[in-house]
Amino acid sequence: MDTQTLETKAGSAMDVAEGFDEFMRAFEAFKETNDERLAQVEKSLGGDVVTVEKLDRINAALDKHKRVVDELALKATRPGLSTGGRVSTTATLQHKSAFDTYVRRGETASLRSLEEKALSASSDPDGGYLVPDETETMINRSMKDISPIRAIAGNRQVSSSVYKKPFSLSGPGTGWVGDTDARPETSSPTLAELTFPTMELYAMPAATSTLLDDSAVDVDAWIADEVRVAFAEQEGAAFVVGDGVNKPRGFMDYPTVANDSWTWGNLGTISTGTAGAFDSTAPGDALVDLVYSVRAGYRANAHWVMNRSTQAEIRKIKDGDGNYLWQPATEAGGAPTLMNAPIAEAEDMPDIAADANAIAFGDFGRGYLIVDRVGIRVLRDPYSSKPYVLFYTTKRVGGGVQDFDAIKLLSFSA
Repeated sequence: MDTQTLETKAGSAMDVAEGFDEFMRAFEAFKETNDERLAQVEKSLGGDVVTVEKLDRINAALDKHKRVVDELALKATRPGLSTGGRVSTTATLQHKSAFDTYVRRGETASLRSLEEKALSASSDPDGGYLVPDETETMINRSMKDISPIRAIAGNRQVSSSVYKKPFSLSGPGTGWVGDTDARPETSSPTLAELTFPTMELYAMPAATSTLLDDSAVDVDAWIADEVRVAFAEQEGAAFVVGDGVNKPRGFMDYPTVANDSWTWGNLGTISTGTAGAFDSTAPGDALVDLVYSVRAGYRANAHWVMNRSTQAEIRKIKDGDGNYLWQPATEAGGAPTLMNAPIAEAEDMPDIAADANAIAFGDFGRGYLIVDRVGIRVLRDPYSSKPYVLFYTTKRVGGGVQDFDAIKLLSFSA
């Protein structure tokens, strides 16, 4: 079965199993070819060109197989817009019906009345109307499946435009005392504040009048499907490299310092010892050093973050006993692992190059915080691009590092 055949499948359990089995066979072929290349390197100090090209082809095929298998697994488990067997409230059903009428015909009276009754801050027609709760849940859940950082980071939902989180620069004095000893007064903690503003993210899907007039079309599901990928791609990039200007601040935008000199407000780095590459004799040592630069309390839930080309290089690395450090997922839709920690593939991470911080490792659930303002809004625009109807869809999201000791970076530097 080739990957094009896989891409046409609907995502049933059997399709997922077949696709995953094909991926595992490709990985075995990769290991066999890489072992052949390494043997040639040991004999002649240079791999055979045919073997190297074959390895590159298999490496690329592995990436494509994994993407297809993950898509099949996602389709097989994608939730619908139903309430999962729960009885919808009257207000929920009214909102869903009023929103459907607004999207199809532009009638706003019922939707405006409902949102004013709920004291919604988003009832202003110039700012659009809130999508039904089920649609918002579907969009957010789908974005978590697509956006690699959202899937592993911490998350807070807020009703205001800014989330403020206090943290302690120096904790209160503590100590041990006996049962009858006096309790001396402890010093007060020194607190500072992290601020996470939410920024507006938008998408503008277009529909034809024919689609909106078709009663068989679920317009909620259509809007959710149109915007979820666009939202996920935009915020995924911002969570990695965003500069904080009208977008979240990515963890790669913060200042870095050698981990031996780490201070709060910086991300610590570990060097490979070779500019633009892993060490030629012991490439895995830098990865081990990176893992153990993270405190034990953070390692239990740690993830690797890197892009596809970096992962392709790591697939070739073995430990001292000849075992591959990179291992494929144990089930379809799962993440591959490196030294037993899962890998989140983020294409916005830099490629391996001189002085590039191409690999991140740590507990992103504690280290990076994503802040979502409750509510996704839609503004119907039938005028700007006739004969199409545009749906200006917005959500507010912010993000930034909340624990600078939880994430470390691997620097490809001497």
